[in-house]
Amino acid sequence: MTDFTMKTDADGVATITWDTVGKSMNVMNQQGFLDLDALIDQALADDAIKGVIITSGKEGSFAGGMDLNIIAKMKEAAGDNPAKGLMDGLMATHAILRKIERGGMDDKNKGGKPIVAALPGTALGIGLEIPLACHRIIAADNPKAKIGLPEIMVGIFPGMGGTARLTRKLGAMGASPFLLEGKLSDPKKAMAGGLIDEVVPADELLSKAKEWILSEPKFVKPWDEKGYKIPGGAPYHPAGFMTFVGASAMVNGKTQGAFPAAKALLSAVYEGALVPFDTALKIEARWFTNVLMNPSSSAMIRSLFINKEALEKGANRPQVPDQTVKKVGVMGAGMMGAGIALVSAMAGMEVVLIDQKQEAADKGKSYTADYMDKGIKRKKATEEKKEATLARITATTDYAALEGCDLIIEAVFEDPGVKAEVTQNVLKHVGPDCIFATNTSTLPISELAKASDKPEQFIGIHFFSPVEKMMLVEIIKGEKTGPVAVAKALDYVRQIRKTPIVVNDARFFYCNRCIIPYINEGLRMVAEGVAPALIDNAARQLGFPVGPLQLVDETSIDLGAKIARATKAAMGDAYPDAAVDEVIFWMEGLGRLGRKSKAGFFDYDENGKRLGYWDGLEAQYPRAEAQPDLTEVQHRLMFAQVLEAVRALEENVLEDIREGDVGAILAWGFAPWSGGPFSWLDIIGTPYAAERCDQLAAAHGPRFATPALLREMADEGDSFYARFGGEAKAA
Repeated sequence: MTDFTMKTDADGVATITWDTVGKSMNVMNQQGFLDLDALIDQALADDAIKGVIITSGKEGSFAGGMDLNIIAKMKEAAGDNPAKGLMDGLMATHAILRKIERGGMDDKNKGGKPIVAALPGTALGIGLEIPLACHRIIAADNPKAKIGLPEIMVGIFPGMGGTARLTRKLGAMGASPFLLEGKLSDPKKAMAGGLIDEVVPADELLSKAKEWILSEPKFVKPWDEKGYKIPGGAPYHPAGFMTFVGASAMVNGKTQGAFPAAKALLSAVYEGALVPFDTALKIEARWFTNVLMNPSSSAMIRSLFINKEALEKGANRPQVPDQTVKKVGVMGAGMMGAGIALVSAMAGMEVVLIDQKQEAADKGKSYTADYMDKGIKRKKATEEKKEATLARITATTDYAALEGCDLIIEAVFEDPGVKAEVTQNVLKHVGPDCIFATNTSTLPISELAKASDKPEQFIGIHFFSPVEKMMLVEIIKGEKTGPVAVAKALDYVRQIRKTPIVVNDARFFYCNRCIIPYINEGLRMVAEGVAPALIDNAARQLGFPVGPLQLVDETSIDLGAKIARATKAAMGDAYPDAAVDEVIFWMEGLGRLGRKSKAGFFDYDENGKRLGYWDGLEAQYPRAEAQPDLTEVQHRLMFAQVLEAVRALEENVLEDIREGDVGAILAWGFAPWSGGPFSWLDIIGTPYAAERCDQLAAAHGPRFATPALLREMADEGDSFYARFGGEAKAA
């Protein structure tokens, strides 16, 4: 079966319908391009055909883009000379789209046939690049549709003519939010932004497309006519020059040079704007090949698309019947509980939100009302949706309201005694099959499960704050947690449209186990006299959203002190972070608790805006005369985290490296360009990683000692994805 079919009506209008076999949304593959090319050839050669409509057989969408599994394998499939293989493949694709764009015209732009793209809905990536090659883009008035070029979000850029065509269509300034930010728009906003040409009622989509073809329109693209000038000016034009200066500053300001695709995209646009269109396509293909040859792109695609999607679809879900949650009880209506109630109600679940006082429970419910009000102002929600969402939440102090709940999520104060009391009270009011989940970031799940008479139905669900914004949920199995509880937690996370990882119980689980050493290494360097700006900027230039000092200010210094005290009490003489405590306890003693107190490692104004690093820091920890070089600081920050990830795999806290990579990026923004800790180790190579660990351990202490697993893999020249990738395999 083919993904593309063509029918010609009595008026001589051919309709090519894209309908990917076995997929809910169209995705392009290599055979699809060949099929489309053959039909275009057939249409252009048939004198009875006056024009062509390209549309979709999928209701409500045109295409979701390229099959990224294929992109991830393109380099591998390109043979002994992968760069040449990639370049040849890209240019062959450009030839197909250029054929559509020329529509059979001769060198003098005479003859030819108009080709129009009729989009029933969502059109992303290649799903927009094909329409951009057509002579007109008409979209159905479908407010749920998303139109745009999101490739930059997964480490590549629109490399099938998207940069060259959109820059010429809108100018560099007009194209920048769609290319550099991956901005997605509904059809009306896409038309307002110049992305598409017309929006029509859905039932008139094909008739309007046909009407345009039969109107005998002029359809030569502006850049194929003499005298064409890029909107806003070419790079050598004064206005155009300033546009590219600003764009370069913006890209480097946002990416800190850590994301190769953004720089390559800007280069392709700039260089392509200096030359004729066909040459611009070659330049774009060269830069796209450059990105695909960079291990960063394949790592990002693997983690942020392939692995993330696999986890969301239940790659590691136990084989038990469906555990869809219908009624959830949320214990504790503070910030975390309120957020959990919000996302659960928005997902269509009935929610019982319980707190000790009715006033607190009502306040927790009002969090949803406030959130929906903000959505209404941004036209992302309606009053009807708000009322329906609020109607699903029962705010109460009465445990009897929990009757009928199939999942309980406890989000009360981080105290084992309080949590045990709540657990026991809940179990008096729920049915025998109800799963109990505790939301905690540090307390051992196996210990908390002792408060339940059914520990096999007890599990940890660690949300990140704020719940409604953070996409990762860490699910923690206790020693006795059973498969049904795991499946229930995974199915719940799927319902609220977040990404799950499943780990085994251990101190700090997985995410905090890796985040804390990152923060601690920054604090150690402060005590050593390393410039705070060097520490934070070194992290940002690695692609982290914030440096360790800014992060501890955001999460609050007293929380860090509390975790340190609890860890020290639990570990006794084995506690390794006394040097860190000196800094954190000193700050706590001064009342400099971070942003919330408007005083921390940074000074803040009355509105909580950072003003700069606090001068008192240098007075207490004088700046060392000799500062370490950037790479040394970056390696300390990176290895502090990745070695914990390796140890978590060694100790079977992590059962799947895919979860380790996806979790690191989504939980704390671990260098997304790298694909995650294990992908980064594969990029630099395990032999070099082990050698660098030895050097760091000699210079800075045993926390950088090479784990046995990494040493073994280095000796064998092995990589993590070669050994553990593709399926759940513990060390």
